[in-house]
Formats: sequence, structure tokens, C-alpha cells
Amino acid sequence: MDNFQFYSPTFFEFGKGAEAKTGELVKRFGGHKALVHYGGGSVKRSGLLDRVIKSLDEAGVAHVELGGVQSNPFSDLVYEGIELAKKEKVDFVLPVGGGSAIDSGKGIALGVVYDGDFWDFYDGTCPVVTKALPVGVVLTSAATGSEASTDSVVTRKETNLKRCAEGDILRPVFSVMNPEVTMTLPPYQTYSGIIDMFSHCMERYFTTTKEVALTDRLLEALMIVIYRESKRIKADPNNYEARANVMWCGTQAHNNITSVGRAQDWGTHHLENQLSTFYKCSHGAGLGILHPSWMKYCYKKDIMRFAQFAVRVFGCEMNFENPEETALNGIDKYEEWIKFMDMPTTITEIGGKEEDIPAMVDDMFNGAPNHGNFLKITKEDAAAIYKMAL
Repeated sequence: MDNFQFYSPTFFEFGKGAEAKTGELVKRFGGHKALVHYGGGSVKRSGLLDRVIKSLDEAGVAHVELGGVQSNPFSDLVYEGIELAKKEKVDFVLPVGGGSAIDSGKGIALGVVYDGDFWDFYDGTCPVVTKALPVGVVLTSAATGSEASTDSVVTRKETNLKRCAEGDILRPVFSVMNPEVTMTLPPYQTYSGIIDMFSHCMERYFTTTKEVALTDRLLEALMIVIYRESKRIKADPNNYEARANVMWCGTQAHNNITSVGRAQDWGTHHLENQLSTFYKCSHGAGLGILHPSWMKYCYKKDIMRFAQFAVRVFGCEMNFENPEETALNGIDKYEEWIKFMDMPTTITEIGGKEEDIPAMVDDMFNGAPNHGNFLKITKEDAAAIYKMAL
């Protein structure tokens, strides 16, 4: 196990009707005027936005609104939010939505208190975010884990490059999580989120670090629960307990509790950034397409770890005489699960073409030369994995 530091101060308000506590939480964490940041129709149609605004009003918290967040959020709205927040003198950012609204909100929060271009934290000019307005979250989807993570992913409008900023200060001070809200999501979004959180586990699970038994078991438990509860949701989309378990798994999969003391990979996430940029698929859908190909491409680097994954997560029988067979069975089980959720498993299904691969590889390595740890991905590796996924 490697040396580590871990700091995770997010307060969670979890359960039915949790959004009614939003106003008092903003007040508790020092907010007097909040920028309420959201996407579009869903939070309005469901009545969630109205309930959040009512809670702010009842707590005496002033607020301004900025909607329009798109899936895979763009920098132009972040710039608009920064200007609005400065003009209105807000002291708190409150995204109401999923990972896109949260990531956009985090970009606004860091940009308001920074004298330069907020993008400096995304392109590597400034490597770590150390100052930002406090962010609180009202979560609408079980997916990215942004409600408790140190990360924010935004796409530069002019260049279409998708990049990440990071810093402990970007962890939300609170997250309001009502599993009932996730029942309003269409199946595609529900399962995209499930694949996303499962992928967060895999990015940590496939490690070069030895003797990490506890975090191995934590990750395996998360993956088992996500896998099983996805089947319950498929059978009954309004199953509250299944939704609740999945929602909490999404948080635990990406708040870094399972990352401590071990090297992480993240190569597949970097590969996927190009799919969601080029073809406008959801992040989770892209991960579901690419992770099986990544696994097939690199499993021989540590066959026993892939066999362990197959046995412990998907219940495959261990073939001690031929562990490679077990490893491959686990990859097959994972891909079968993606298909079970009616999600795409090839780039072709989302409109991708082989001739796009060179451009995707170039964008992937534009200003970001290092990708992956379990497999340190070269341009040749990236092209091969994309081709396998066609």
C-alpha cells in the first residue's frame, strides 16, 4: 500500500424529501446569496427546482438562477456564470442536477475568486485548485460522483477539448440526495449513470499497487451491489430501495475512499472524453463501449487481477489451470451486462467511424500527454483500442 492523505468533509442529507433541507444547509455553510445552476426542463417539470427555491426562500437565502447546462458542459456557460456571480455578488454556488450541472458549477465557483481565466485550472497552467466559492449540490442522478468528488470536467467551446480541474476545495460542502428524484430519469440516463459509477470502480480496481486488500474488497462490494441493483431497477424502475443503494454507490465510487493507498488508472476515461465530444453520447455510454476493449487489450499485464475481478464481482468459476480463461469470462460477463441494460457496446452504434480515430487520438494527446497507469497509453494504444471498439 502506498502512503496517502485523505480529506472528505462533504455533509450528506439523504432520503425522501431531502431537498426541503436545502435552504437551511446553504445557510449553515455560510451562504447568503446563492447562484442556482441547472440544466433545463427536467428539474422544472419534476417540480424539484420549485421545491429548492421554496426552501431557499423559507431560509431567507437570496438567489439568482442560471440554467442551460448541457450534457458534457461547455466553457461558455461557465464564463457566463462567473460574470453573473460577480455582478450579483453571490457567495455560494448551488447546482441542481447531475454531474454536468455540478461540474459547470464548480468551474464557476473557482472562476469567481480567480483573477485570471478559469480555464487555467483545466489546461494545466494552474495544476491544483486551492480557492473557490463553496458549492452545495441537489443531486438528480446517480452517476458521476461529482456530489462528493474533487473533480470538475468541462469542454472548451472553441476547441472541443474536454479537460479536468481538481482540488480538495472543489468537494461540495453538502449534497442533498433524494433517490425518488432519480425515478424521473429515462432508462438511457439511468443506465449511463450506472455504467459510469461502475467504471469509476474499475479505474481504481485495476492497479499496479500490491497489498491493497481492503480497498479491493470495498471496490468489489460496490461493483457487486451496482450490478445486482441495476437488475432490480430494470425489473421495477420505481424500486426505491434499489435506487437508494445505487445512488449511494455512485457517491462512494468516486469520493476517493476506495482510492487511498493505490495507483489509479483513468486511461479509459481519457479515451472516452473523445467519444462524448465527437458523437455527443453520454459519458457513461461511452465508457460502456470502451472499457471492454481496454480490458481485452491489456488484461495480459495482470491476468490474475482480471481473474479475481471475474470471480469476485461476476461470480465466474476460477480455472486454476487456465486463469486466462477466467479473466476473459469476466470481460464477457461485463459486456453482457452492458447489453442487458440496452446500452451500446460499439462505437458504430453511436455513429462513430474508423476515419475519425486519428482525430480522436490527436485530441486526446493535445496538451495532455500522459494517460493511464495500469496501462500507460500511447497514441498507438489509443488507436488500437478505438479500433477494437468499432
